[in-house]
Amino acid sequence: MEFSPKKTDLRVLRTKKLIFNAFVQLVEEKGYEAVTIQDIATEAMINRATFYAHFKDKSALYDEIFLYAMEAFTKVLDPELLENGNRVQLKKLELMITQVFKEIKKNRVFYQILTDGPAANSMKVKINWLLEQHYYEIFSKLKITENDVEVPIDFIIEYMSSIFIGMVHWWLNSDSDFPPEQMAHLLIKLVGNGHLTVLGIEVVK
Repeated sequence: MEFSPKKTDLRVLRTKKLIFNAFVQLVEEKGYEAVTIQDIATEAMINRATFYAHFKDKSALYDEIFLYAMEAFTKVLDPELLENGNRVQLKKLELMITQVFKEIKKNRVFYQILTDGPAANSMKVKINWLLEQHYYEIFSKLKITENDVEVPIDFIIEYMSSIFIGMVHWWLNSDSDFPPEQMAHLLIKLVGNGHLTVLGIEVVK
């Protein structure tokens, strides 16, 4: 995975990429809990002091990589996809989701880590947060009800993120050879004509 910290110092960039790549490799081999700072330093061919010059601890390293990885998902959370507050263009949405799946495929190992075990919950929490940041106001205007009882927005967000993470987990851990384009199309087919309509969103094909 191409890790590009925001700092422009080339030495910092190079060192963080070494640390990042070492961490991902070790987590794949041993699991997150078993990886130590010394393991990371040895794999990255740096000393422990260098590691601590860049990260407070292993959790801080994970958090920075996690936030970088999650940037791919913000591409699909574009409020401009909704026109007049309740209309969505499926073709544009499908193209954006395809780009997300391409990013996931390119960095398959890391996203396997993110969607498996305890890390999956962290990923879902972050996606929920992103959905709330982008769409909370829109969802609140829709006023979705069931038997005259308003459906909580956090329930809707939890449901939507669970569908997406479930699909990604299946794709990464099965023998499926579905390309990103097909996964995006499948997701749109599943939610476009049913879930979005239930949410009160008008679908524009």
